[in-house]
Amino acid sequence: MRRIDCPERDDWRLTAEAAGFDFHSIDGERYWDERAYYAFTLDEIERGIETPTGEIDAMCLELVGSAIDDEHTLKRLKIPEAFWPLLSESWHRDDPSLYGRIDLSFDGRGPAKLLEYNADTPTSIFEAAVFQWTWLEQAIERNIIPKRADQFNSIHERLIAAWKKVGAGRHLHLTGMTENPEDAGTLSYLEDAARQAGLETTLIDIEDLGLRDDGSFVDLEDRAIELAFKLYPWEWMFHDAFGAKLKDAPTRWIEPPWKAILSNKGILPLLWEMFPNHPNLLPAWFEDDPNAAQLGGSYVRKPLYSREGANVTMVSAGTTLVEQQGPYGAEGFVRQAFAPLPNFAGSYPVVGSWLVDHAPCGLSIREDENPITGNTSRFLPHAIL
Repeated sequence: MRRIDCPERDDWRLTAEAAGFDFHSIDGERYWDERAYYAFTLDEIERGIETPTGEIDAMCLELVGSAIDDEHTLKRLKIPEAFWPLLSESWHRDDPSLYGRIDLSFDGRGPAKLLEYNADTPTSIFEAAVFQWTWLEQAIERNIIPKRADQFNSIHERLIAAWKKVGAGRHLHLTGMTENPEDAGTLSYLEDAARQAGLETTLIDIEDLGLRDDGSFVDLEDRAIELAFKLYPWEWMFHDAFGAKLKDAPTRWIEPPWKAILSNKGILPLLWEMFPNHPNLLPAWFEDDPNAAQLGGSYVRKPLYSREGANVTMVSAGTTLVEQQGPYGAEGFVRQAFAPLPNFAGSYPVVGSWLVDHAPCGLSIREDENPITGNTSRFLPHAIL
């Protein structure tokens, strides 16, 4: 694994905007950054990232199977009791998952380590699936990278196949906070992939969802919402005004309710408990567990619920190195062993390993001068050399 400086395409901004990538810059700073790329060997991809990603996903599914009807575990995860039946029914009904992103610490030398699983509402999929592939093709054409370069990236093709399987001919509604440029871009891309899969679609803001007297969710045309993709976290839905109606509504959701377990940072200590000393896991405990003392003075403190690195604290030898502010933490925290990200010329990359229909199929690299990856961390392309 190497970070290689390279010239950027002089027309990349025009190319991005033509592709609908309107959020390529955030507050005047680059979000997409192609002044360098990360290069991997095929062995690093296949054995270092792809295989561990599949193993981690399998462990996560085993965890859900053991947790879904276990009151003690659901309480540890602080999932509201009123929604336990919703999660259980979803799991036992085999409600399908479309996608997810497993974030790894990986340096090309030691085993990849699970940092967290973005199991419910992962973004950056358009950049990973489409725009970095465009970069690869054009960078080869313009002699920016070697002619033999390739990319670990079958996300788009797998999404279309997964939508055919998940949609099964039903009308698909896609919903989220459409005023947020990144969320709107993600929803538009996933809608485009669904349409390529032959589905009829409707895009609607989460605030525009309606509710009939019979308990059905409807769109602005009073059309019943049978299948809905939501770029909106389950924990928010549980506490929204319509949350109490979720368990009785016939709507099927993507991601399904059982994913509320995997989008919780509490899975980190639960996985360590189920699979102790697994080479792709870091030691982790709930903060109120006396065993957390085994981490000593070096650990990363994470809220059970958190987005974009908010309220994450990195502690080394008893000293706080970095602390991100945010609104999370009321439900409690976990402590995970401190595993410094690799440092490439002052930048710390996190490898996002994508799964579509549980198949590992692509990478996104986010880097920052801050070792905690946040909303404005840069997205760099990758290549296999």
